[in-house]
Amino acid sequence: MNRSLFSSLALLCLANTSFAATPASTPPVFGTVEHPFAVDSPWNARPVGPVFGTDEIPTSNYFPNIGGGPFSTIGFLGGKESPSQEVLGPKGKPDVWDYNQGVQRSITITHWPAGLTPASGSDGHADIAEPDTGMLHSFWQLRQRGDHWSAVGYAWSRLKGRGWGDPADFYQGTRAVGIPSTAGLIRRHEIDDGLPTYRHALAMSLTFNGLAKSPAYIFPATAADIDASRNTGSIPEGALMMLPPNYDTSKIGNPHLRKVADTLKTYGAYVVDRNEGTPFYIYVENGSGFNLHGNGWNVEVGKELQRMRAHLRQVVSTSGWLDGNGKPMKMEKPTNLLSMRGPWRGQGGAYDAITDRLTLEAGARSRSSVLRDIGRVSWAAPRAGAQCRFSVQATSGATLALQVRSEDMSRQLFDSGPLADGASATLPCPSGKARYDLIAAGGKSDATVRATLAPQD
Repeated sequence: MNRSLFSSLALLCLANTSFAATPASTPPVFGTVEHPFAVDSPWNARPVGPVFGTDEIPTSNYFPNIGGGPFSTIGFLGGKESPSQEVLGPKGKPDVWDYNQGVQRSITITHWPAGLTPASGSDGHADIAEPDTGMLHSFWQLRQRGDHWSAVGYAWSRLKGRGWGDPADFYQGTRAVGIPSTAGLIRRHEIDDGLPTYRHALAMSLTFNGLAKSPAYIFPATAADIDASRNTGSIPEGALMMLPPNYDTSKIGNPHLRKVADTLKTYGAYVVDRNEGTPFYIYVENGSGFNLHGNGWNVEVGKELQRMRAHLRQVVSTSGWLDGNGKPMKMEKPTNLLSMRGPWRGQGGAYDAITDRLTLEAGARSRSSVLRDIGRVSWAAPRAGAQCRFSVQATSGATLALQVRSEDMSRQLFDSGPLADGASATLPCPSGKARYDLIAAGGKSDATVRATLAPQD
């Protein structure tokens, strides 16, 4: 996917919403439209004592580049006064692929921004942030067709989340690695904020001869381009690329390029996608006016970009991490393998994506969910022979059961029976293909259920 984010102040005004950019001297407020994701998200964390690999990003057809363009992204703010909007599939049918739920359905956004314009490239990226709901909606191949909107793909993420997928929900955005297309973008309001670096890791794509075939992705990525078999390089998607501490940026004449280089020494850039023929491409918000070369070709900038390419290296380990506020943190790898996303069938109830809970109406009949791709994320695969714990959280007397059957449905491999709040059961961790069913039974009005399935320590 040649997928390259938030159009900030000017574009946000198109949504009849405005806000003042955070002054450079003010610490960022994390989990907001201006500075998305949690303080300890990989996007906002800084590595301490990084250890680098030896593989160099190879040259390709073009020079490395930093900028916006057709394969970067535009995003908008869905304000309280914005109307709702249904998004259909390309043929006017409700067949938008919902990456989170693994089904085709029409998508309705509660607050649809006025003047929304998707990126012009074939990927047609656009993200919509809804502060009211805490959600970040990502579209792939979004287009306005006559009197309606259509898209091929859709995924949601949380503004206060990690900004990456996890083993239970590995597509939380429409980029190749399963993240929102807004993640890691150089934002308009950051470009001239007076700070020496951007206060987050950047988003970078490599081309075929830089990207690895196997493993195609590593933590924190939860997916990769589906045709990764075409790759001929050695750097997996999800890799954090950095310039070494001794990389001299003092003589870089272009201040915008120097700020990017200093950010690459401090936070680095995650490899999030693949491009066609550019050694590396770092994404900038469309419409920001960011242009390293002016009205023509800047020879010195071109030379510096090639020097950066030759010195960028993958971070293979660290001695620690600092969160967005500069406090020591541990980079946790999520372990939960199970999502409540459905699709659910039965009478009554609704799934809440923000809390990953199912709400059941009073007296609701049991509901069943066929879970997909349990254990799909390679770096989260439990060790052979490991046991997993199925744990239930429920309210108002609801219960939840987990049943595991062979792929052909001929054998029942496990049945937890109905479990109430706080109860758990142990079973062999997922290995191979099997069918996982959740059966929920409601209690009183507005009963809720959720569960986790995670390897035992």
